[in-house]
Amino acid sequence: MTRRPRRNHSPTFTAKVALAAIRGDQTLAELAQPFDVHPNQLKQGKDQLLTGMTDVFEGGVKKAALPESDVTALHAKIGHWTLENDFLAGALSKTGLLPSARR
Repeated sequence: MTRRPRRNHSPTFTAKVALAAIRGDQTLAELAQPFDVHPNQLKQGKDQLLTGMTDVFEGGVKKAALPESDVTALHAKIGHWTLENDFLAGALSKTGLLPSARR
């Protein structure tokens, strides 16, 4: 028996299947056949939809922002690298390895 290659379903297909599972007109086994998915996938999609429904009605899109401490640390690292680059460019230009026209 040969194995079927792994399929990736689109979010619209997954939502359609999960809505059909929530309706409860048919059992998960009956729904799995026409959609050609495993009943466990139906259950997982249904659970994801039920847990994610509250996010729809919270009144806005959640923004994933970096904490302020991470931004400060990143700015410090950028400043450190800029200082290193300037120092090395000056040292190389003094030795004649870096033409001063490039800087």
